[in-house]
Amino acid sequence: MTKLDPQRTPWMQARPLARVMAALGGEARYVGGAVRNTLMGREVKDIDIATPLVPQEVTRRLETAGLKAVPTGIEHGTITAVADGEPYEVTTLRRDVETDGRRAVVAFATDWKEDAARRDFTINALYATADGEIFDYHNGLADLKEGRVRFVGDAVTRIREDYLRILRLFRFHAWYGKGEIDSVALKASAAEKAGLAKLSGERIAQEFLRLLEAENPLPVLRTMAATGILSEIIPATLDMTRLERLCAIDANNFFAPDPVLRLAALLGHDETLAASVAERFRLSNKDRARLEDLAGAKEKIVSYLTPHEVRKFVYRLGVDRFSDRVSLRWAADPKASNAIQWRALREVAKTWPRPVFPLTGRDVMNAGVPEGPLVGQILSEVEEWWIDADFTDDEFSLAERLKAVVQATAY
Repeated sequence: MTKLDPQRTPWMQARPLARVMAALGGEARYVGGAVRNTLMGREVKDIDIATPLVPQEVTRRLETAGLKAVPTGIEHGTITAVADGEPYEVTTLRRDVETDGRRAVVAFATDWKEDAARRDFTINALYATADGEIFDYHNGLADLKEGRVRFVGDAVTRIREDYLRILRLFRFHAWYGKGEIDSVALKASAAEKAGLAKLSGERIAQEFLRLLEAENPLPVLRTMAATGILSEIIPATLDMTRLERLCAIDANNFFAPDPVLRLAALLGHDETLAASVAERFRLSNKDRARLEDLAGAKEKIVSYLTPHEVRKFVYRLGVDRFSDRVSLRWAADPKASNAIQWRALREVAKTWPRPVFPLTGRDVMNAGVPEGPLVGQILSEVEEWWIDADFTDDEFSLAERLKAVVQATAY
């Protein structure tokens, strides 16, 4: 029988977690991602706990044990237990009373099988006790072994409960699946794709960006495109080839997947499309600005830039914006032999300490220029010379250049 070994599972030995489980008195199990990822030998980030205890009893037991109980989602039965500063979500077993494709009205339950029946995929409906005993009510262990992402129960029913599950199918297959997507799940998703229009942009973005974080999301994206599901999310012609190359670059160079950069690669150089997707996805101001900036980038960045040219770009753009542009230009370059040069550009950018222009408007006025627009004009001209001089730190040369520009400028 498959079982987790607490002695060989670091997160199960954590003192704060042990305090929470002890407070719940054995009437709690780990559920979902923590169990799934441990069985797969993957990193565990979030630890979710399920219990037949109602929220009021969960709160009472936690506080009796000297732990903090925060009602973060009490209407859905979720209490966040805080032990030694570490938060853990504890959720009462539930059954769906009513669903509308976006959210559910739930009732609390005491039956573990009933709770498992409302979960999305079999590989997420795995439970484990504090000592590692696993409970699998829908053959999730077999599906996990086969790399099969399969809906719990009837696929159409699960999707109509929450249409986000269509995107979750593709995201989970990209992360955990093997081979072709489960045919029943795929057929149901394609048939119900119109329901995606009911979802908020934030929920779509969260799933889609997580999908793009997978090591290789291309097979899944192509399946989404073939079934018309992708066009429900982004109704445009997308640059799959550039995204595929960017993913290969990440894999070959051990770069961490960057979902916003990958989204930029997929959208291409269409500023209007980038703005539309940013609005549809309700991206943060930071991500929106980054996406639109990359779509509108006009700089001529090539693999054979000189070190001085790299420094000029980094000075004007900053390290991050320059590195983003290099990554996308690299992904657009069909010559694999240029990889060493492209990587070198990124390294030069990261290791060069970007200098601060040593002159200010006060220096210009001290040279005899009255306060006004001319000060900025002269400062800008001297800065251009300084950049072309490879950011010289020779104070005498700077002073002489400032004097020359001031003398040559009528005011």
